[in-house]
Amino acid sequence: MNILDDLKLQYKIGGFSNKIIFWNVGCFVLSIILFYKFKEGSFNYPVWISLSSNPTDILYFPWTLLTYSFLHAGFFHLLFNMMILNFSSRLFLTYFTQKQFLGLYFLSAIFAGGLFSIFYYILGFQSNIVGASGSVMAILVATTTYQPLMEIRLMFIGNIKLWYLTGVFILLDLLQILTDNTGGHIAHIGGALFGFLYIKLLQNGTDLSKIVSSVIDFFGTLFQPNKSNPFKKVHVNSRGNIPKNESKIIIKDKTQQQIDEILDKISKSGYESLNVAERDFLFKAGK
Repeated sequence: MNILDDLKLQYKIGGFSNKIIFWNVGCFVLSIILFYKFKEGSFNYPVWISLSSNPTDILYFPWTLLTYSFLHAGFFHLLFNMMILNFSSRLFLTYFTQKQFLGLYFLSAIFAGGLFSIFYYILGFQSNIVGASGSVMAILVATTTYQPLMEIRLMFIGNIKLWYLTGVFILLDLLQILTDNTGGHIAHIGGALFGFLYIKLLQNGTDLSKIVSSVIDFFGTLFQPNKSNPFKKVHVNSRGNIPKNESKIIIKDKTQQQIDEILDKISKSGYESLNVAERDFLFKAGK
């Protein structure tokens, strides 16, 4: 299996957490082609895709409350966000579902972006922001709110409580909010606030991520082609061929069982733990 096939397989079986990372990387590569100014050495994102603090721009381009969270100002901006996203999503998915992860990512991006726009408008500032940091902070803080005493291992440091790490990130944002990248730090704090509120509401029986699930289901149904169900004549085979039918069921069950065993191995030890034969089998089964 080559690298491209390996990436395709990881995208297919990795869940929304992996897909979000792939989408961010894909958008970054596309942004280099479309919006990178090589002479200036920076991106020049238009107002219809990045998030503006001008309410009029948001009114004309409301989708920017979401699209900005898939764009980044540079390679290291992307790298840092995706590293923290990969780390925090693994912790989050220990307790919650893939749909809750996706809903939290989208809703926190909207909330954090809206908070940035409101604050900048009140302060009389004009600027645009990009980045997944608000959503990343939401997922990290949501996990911390639910399990603050979870122990994590950091290189060169050892085991620490999760809330220590999250607290450092929030403290850094608060200390730098009036120095550099004020809009970005406001979005970070907005994402952290939404992650905290999401868990508190969830513990009281309100799952905000269902809003996103309902929207996705609605559009999925809306654009799904209508399939006619013509009358089909049923033929009864009195003699039947029971051994063949049983054989097909047994083969299908064994294949599915092997897939389930491989997926269990991935969930426990990661995709890297698979051997070549298991990867090839899963790739062929995915087709």
